[in-house]
Amino acid sequence: MANTYSQIYLHIVFAVQNRISIISEKWDVQLYKYISGIVRKNGHKLIIINGYKDHVHLLIGLKPVQSISDFIQIIKCNSAKWINESNFAIGKFSWQEGYGVFSYSKSQLPKVIEYIENQKEHHKKVNFGDEYLKILKDFDVDFDPEFVLKTPE
Repeated sequence: MANTYSQIYLHIVFAVQNRISIISEKWDVQLYKYISGIVRKNGHKLIIINGYKDHVHLLIGLKPVQSISDFIQIIKCNSAKWINESNFAIGKFSWQEGYGVFSYSKSQLPKVIEYIENQKEHHKKVNFGDEYLKILKDFDVDFDPEFVLKTPE
């Protein structure tokens, strides 16, 4: 076959270091636009991005041109640098180490889009920790509860 064709839909989730509620509604849309630019610059398709005060969700169409871990590292590194240079956070902003990434079929996208779209409403009822643990359980991901939602002592 002469060309490469793919259809890979990924839901990516990552949190602020120590899950501090620092992402403000004053600049969250700017952050999402900035991350959208990173996604496009790396050759992928952003379907939706949203989040809440302590985390971000992305749904993307991934092109098989780079590893998922390299791609997410680029997003987290560049967006943290941008947040710090923009002085949006008091002190040094950083993302928590690690991330969640989950694959979906095309038929599941409307439900995932609705879920990501309604993050602010969703988090009036469910905190990020409970939400993330549910996703991990729904996908049968093995995890150590002690380290998944580790916060400072």
